[in-house]
Amino acid sequence: MRRASIKDIARIAGVSVATVSYVLNKKEGQRISEDTKKKIFEIAETINYVPNRIARSLQNNRTKLLGLIVADISNDFYSSIARHLEDKAIKLGYTLIIGSSDENAQKFSKLIELFSQQQVDGMIVAPVAGSEDILQKLMDKNYPLVTIDRYLKGVNIPGVLLNNREIAENTTSFLVEKDFEQIIYVGYDTKLPHLLDRQYGFETTIAESGKNIRTKNILVGLENITLEIQTKLEEALGKNPKNTALYFSSNKLAVAGLAYLVQNNVNVPEQVSVLAFDETEAYKLFPAEITYIKQPLEEMADEAVKFLDSQINQYSSKTKKITLSGELIIKKSIK
Repeated sequence: MRRASIKDIARIAGVSVATVSYVLNKKEGQRISEDTKKKIFEIAETINYVPNRIARSLQNNRTKLLGLIVADISNDFYSSIARHLEDKAIKLGYTLIIGSSDENAQKFSKLIELFSQQQVDGMIVAPVAGSEDILQKLMDKNYPLVTIDRYLKGVNIPGVLLNNREIAENTTSFLVEKDFEQIIYVGYDTKLPHLLDRQYGFETTIAESGKNIRTKNILVGLENITLEIQTKLEEALGKNPKNTALYFSSNKLAVAGLAYLVQNNVNVPEQVSVLAFDETEAYKLFPAEITYIKQPLEEMADEAVKFLDSQINQYSSKTKKITLSGELIIKKSIK
């Protein structure tokens, strides 16, 4: 059976092929009546017209592909946001291809190169430390690009970000009001600004609280996270911890810390209270429901795809960065 074409629609509607093309591609600036537009769409639906995407991509130099580079696709945060991004992309007619950099600048650069070879129309990326130069080169070429979750200092890239510092300040204030004798911040030894914002938010709030609270920072590298956290928590908590709060700056750190608490029979929240940045299905395996900071994943994905689409199609947009906030979900892990 022959595939229906825009020529068929034009013949049935009694209009030119150009008029059908303008209507179906939703191009602005053409004086076409609403009745004619409605008639064209109805005919297209009746004869089961399906756009030839290959021909369209050759015509407008678009592939309708988007590239997504996340830091770690095995992390619940990134796998969840990738799912939302894919759903949003499909609604706008794009196909999403995904790569995971594993926090490695060299691998990140290779993925950028690979996606460029695939001629993706634009990219959404979670940048890693050391990726400033490759991203700046893309920006210099006016390549459609949006960062998500993260940003890098010294490179002005459009992005959808979380207000990490403000969230950290608010959640730390929540812990300070509980009058813990000791609050331990568990974070990464990193140069990534969004993670440092969480750490600085914690430290600033403690310093400005005026309360006599013992605090400690446990900072771990990206390798051997479980071993490092277990060793450092054992040192920080001692044999019989009391009236202490643990603030984990990511779900990955929280899962490693919770495993230590279970293995060492530390009761939550009787001995140690727990608050974690990000959620994960793994929390459901822990005896106490974990208090966590919920990130607006669907909203982040929606804004990122719309933002990238506006760059690809050169819509007028003055927005350089979109900053969203999270929500503290209080459960039973806080005393």
